[in-house]
Amino acid sequence: MTGLQISASAQGPWPAPAKLNLFLHITGRRADGYHTLQTVFQFLDVGDRLYFELREDATIHRYGGPAGLAPESDLCVRAAQLLQQRSGSRKGVDIYNEKFLPSGGGLGGGSSDAATSLVVLNRLWGLDLGPSELATLGLQLGADVPVFIHGRAAWAEGLGEILTPLTLPEPWYLVVNPAVSVSTADIFSDVDLTRDTPRMTIRAFLSGGGHNDCEAVVRRRYPEVGAVLDWLNGFSAARLTGTGGCVFAAFDTAAGARAIQRQVPQEWSSFVARGVNYSPLLAAIT
Repeated sequence: MTGLQISASAQGPWPAPAKLNLFLHITGRRADGYHTLQTVFQFLDVGDRLYFELREDATIHRYGGPAGLAPESDLCVRAAQLLQQRSGSRKGVDIYNEKFLPSGGGLGGGSSDAATSLVVLNRLWGLDLGPSELATLGLQLGADVPVFIHGRAAWAEGLGEILTPLTLPEPWYLVVNPAVSVSTADIFSDVDLTRDTPRMTIRAFLSGGGHNDCEAVVRRRYPEVGAVLDWLNGFSAARLTGTGGCVFAAFDTAAGARAIQRQVPQEWSSFVARGVNYSPLLAAIT
């Protein structure tokens, strides 16, 4: 984030990496209204960067972060508060967030920021909570938070919190952003969303199966996202990540991805990143 003044005594940067959903099936809807799903998460080697400066007065401040989002709604702040409540810690923190990932892009930026806050503050505050305890806390903030805490590419079921680690190819991805912020709640409440896709096996996915059940609804609600899908499909198989609005395609080499990136229309932003099975956060914290 340009212009963010970070205290010289803050610790960091700590990575809050992006994720991609390599497919997303909605398999049902529970009585409480939440949807069950199947998906595969893979991390990218880019993301937000967080810095933490400890306080002794139990106060939590946030600097930077998503534009226009009030601090009390920020998942970093909520994660720190949740950790205080769980542990009884009276320590506080100033959180500095160099935001790279777009809000509403389907890249998991808010969930990743929350996970990094939980993992790093657990260490800095000397709490010694285990990954499973942190993941349980994280699930209160969002269904994607546990995978960022555990830090392994994974097959996910349930609400997205039942994780089976996977070893996947690690291609280069071109990610194209039409600058559309997609509301996940709106997509999941749409009457046209498919909610009864038959359950699939990991073997079927690894053999090339899977699609994104949200794509048809996102295309209808956000034609700009459909335009990106159609354009990128002219070069490689384009997919929507999560509920969008970012679209991605895989390439064998960084050079191949960047060759297509140079042709991205000017009205869209884009970046090239490596898909990784081991989260940059997990690498930094161990």
